[in-house]
Amino acid sequence: MDLLWWEELLRLLIAGALGAAIGLDRERKNRPAGLRTMTLVSMGAAAFVLMGIHTMAHVDNLDISRILQGIATGVGFIGAGVIIQSGAKVHGVTTAATVWVAAAIGSSVAVGAYALAALITVLTIIILWPMKAVVEDQMHEQSDTGAS
Repeated sequence: MDLLWWEELLRLLIAGALGAAIGLDRERKNRPAGLRTMTLVSMGAAAFVLMGIHTMAHVDNLDISRILQGIATGVGFIGAGVIIQSGAKVHGVTTAATVWVAAAIGSSVAVGAYALAALITVLTIIILWPMKAVVEDQMHEQSDTGAS
């Protein structure tokens, strides 16, 4: 399958936009790995997959799943770099997971799975935004009960 240049551009732009949607939430909360990081990770993952798709049109026996595995592993190393352990507390795990998900979104867009990419984006925003409020409310209730 050989994509036209505008199809590749569209896929990169969609991947960047969906990554930016997640990055905006991170930026709003003043968290590391915000708008630019999530946009670049999502678009970068899409670019690697698009290179694989482009190469598959010209090379026999190319396995795109190896490209996807490489992206997942490589982005995992980026995520590991943002995790900080301070005594018994560990910080940055959500940031690391969000970077990893941004790569999955970009990869999904690159293979043309737009609905999957949009679903991953929506679910990620729900997990990062409303679900955080629920967890904080539960923790607040527990601390109120424990203080009585």
